[in-house]
Amino acid sequence: MEVLFRDFEQAQLIGLGPLLATTITPIAPPDDPHRLQYFFRAANSFSIQSVIRDGISLHATSEIRFLKPERNAWVDVYVAYWKAIGEIIAGDTAKADWSKVYEAWKEVANVIIKGYASAGFQAWTVPCLYVAGRYLRIFAIKADEGVRGTGTVNFKAGFQDDITGESGKNEKLEDAARVINRMFTLCISDRAPLEESRKWGLYYTTNLLFKTYFKLNSIGLSKNIIRALQASRMDMPPIEAFPKSHIVTFMYYVGVILFLEEDYVKAEENLTSAWMMCHKEAERNKELILTYLIPCHLLTTHTLPTIQLLAPYPRLQKLFRPLGTCIKRGDLAGFDAALAAGEDEFVKRRIYLTLERGRDIALRNLLRKVFITGGFEDSKDGAVPFRRSRIPVDEFTAAIRLGSKTQNERLENDEVECLLANMIYKVRPSFCLISLPWAYFAWAVPLAISEPFAVCLVKCEPLTVVVFLEFDEGIYLP
Repeated sequence: MEVLFRDFEQAQLIGLGPLLATTITPIAPPDDPHRLQYFFRAANSFSIQSVIRDGISLHATSEIRFLKPERNAWVDVYVAYWKAIGEIIAGDTAKADWSKVYEAWKEVANVIIKGYASAGFQAWTVPCLYVAGRYLRIFAIKADEGVRGTGTVNFKAGFQDDITGESGKNEKLEDAARVINRMFTLCISDRAPLEESRKWGLYYTTNLLFKTYFKLNSIGLSKNIIRALQASRMDMPPIEAFPKSHIVTFMYYVGVILFLEEDYVKAEENLTSAWMMCHKEAERNKELILTYLIPCHLLTTHTLPTIQLLAPYPRLQKLFRPLGTCIKRGDLAGFDAALAAGEDEFVKRRIYLTLERGRDIALRNLLRKVFITGGFEDSKDGAVPFRRSRIPVDEFTAAIRLGSKTQNERLENDEVECLLANMIYKVRPSFCLISLPWAYFAWAVPLAISEPFAVCLVKCEPLTVVVFLEFDEGIYLP
């Protein structure tokens, strides 16, 4: 216990929040693996309060002055911490009741919140709030899993498991979310000057809430947090002033939320920022960012990840390279097979529906091959030859049957025409197979100026010929 009070004194002297937070962590440091046991055995339930009070008073030098409410609040914090350590040590001896551990640690969190709300804890001690919130969430997960009779949770788990939360009874985690929300409110409602404000803890508590809501499959609640931050942004420090670890995690979750809302452009911006700022050695976090950034980039730019980008991530190679290869080749059957092979993982990561849209790009590439294979029109009078501008639907039909490996199935021309019309309906230049100069518009069907469209279907017996054009809004053919 003497070590704890020495660290407490040193932290108070220099105002070092991370050092102070180590005095209430439920994990023993590597250089002192028996620290928790020594701390717990230094007192009993009858003497712990007086031992803590005497220890704080003994180490309170002339440079450390506590008002009575603040001193009493710190005593309450360490008494609650002592009780929680007792439950954790019982868990280490295979007698764990994680519900009791959670309740004991919840008391630690509540006492710390009370200390900030009414006892005058200073803003530099906010890392204590981080520790309380982080382990509250972990113990809540362990308690819920204990109720369900499932496995264990690693103390060092990152945000990997949060995106793929499982449904079920999460009574403790829901309760933890309410406590963490109080921490968030405590930070965002602080009106002190920024130099002394708890607002510096906003993004860390926000990230804890994101992780908790994702685990609960209550992602919609995250939007309320984002709106609260946006409403208070004028009273907050600029995001660049926060620690990079807080910013990267925040942008990652905001990017995933926008991704799930199908706002792929903004999602890509946030995920790209998270990727660029992520620590170079945080390979696991980079892999998680790429899990959503790659599908975003596929839909917004129609480009695929390079081999060099995926090289450090074998799991991503296994998931995305087969899809990328099939998209490049226009192999519809291969794309469907690759999507089915990774379906469980894609659904778990909530990227299945987004990747499914990549089939349109594979189909575009297949149709482009038909256009290129068609060659050039016969040049007249020495004119520069140009590619064939009229392609029978039967050629597209044959290509789609080959690409889908459905040679034995009947594919109607009407179905192919529907695929072509849907492709062009997307109104993206990359989907247009050819853009013709005005000189070649004479044979196209006239279009109304109120309904500009990028395809003309010309009925020519016995074939239906498709003419691909690219128009700006309001342009019509004479």
